[in-house]
Amino acid sequence: MIKVCIFDLDGTVLDTLASIAHFGNAALVHNGLAAIDQAQYRYFAGDGIHELIHRMLRYHGADTDEMYERVYHDYRTAYHSDVSYGTRMFEGLPDVLTRLHDEGVTLAVVSNKPDEAAKGVVRSLFGDGFFTHVIGQIDGVPLKPDPTAVWQVLDELQVPRDSACYVGDTSTDMQTAKRAGIRAVGVLWGFRDEAELRASGADVLCATPQELYQAVRAADEEEGRHIC
Repeated sequence: MIKVCIFDLDGTVLDTLASIAHFGNAALVHNGLAAIDQAQYRYFAGDGIHELIHRMLRYHGADTDEMYERVYHDYRTAYHSDVSYGTRMFEGLPDVLTRLHDEGVTLAVVSNKPDEAAKGVVRSLFGDGFFTHVIGQIDGVPLKPDPTAVWQVLDELQVPRDSACYVGDTSTDMQTAKRAGIRAVGVLWGFRDEAELRASGADVLCATPQELYQAVRAADEEEGRHIC
């Protein structure tokens, strides 16, 4: 039985694509580079702010140390000043999260988003305490797909790995679950596609929040891979 669901944030719990693209493009334009189509940010995000900026600059062939420092500073300063800008919850997901919470499933977040931003945006949209843990990028703690932060959550909750799942929308998330030794649940409403999630070892793929609920509640009865 699944007792703990740990979630990725961007592209899984929250639709932050417009927000990331907005602040990314503002930082690029401020430093003399052209804005990039929002859709391209699906492939830039997911591996932390540093890799996000490098990918933006590599797209322009401008990934120098000087340009990186300038764009990183502008992006981080602007984003942290308004972490909820352009961010929305995916349709139907708040009801599913509330239902799981009310039925006794513990909810947590482990994200590659900077820790301050992750905590800020979760607090602004969900309040305090809905997720028992919100862990973002912290100095000294490896980013996903390293499972360190996931293990930290499970250890503090004293929950065995066979009673937990990790829910995400990218190959990084599926690899995180696999390395942590817990069930890998891929969602298809996020930044990446079904092929990527399948190839990276998803145990379950869910097209809608309701399918996510069904997968979590039925996990103890399922064997092997199942596609919702």
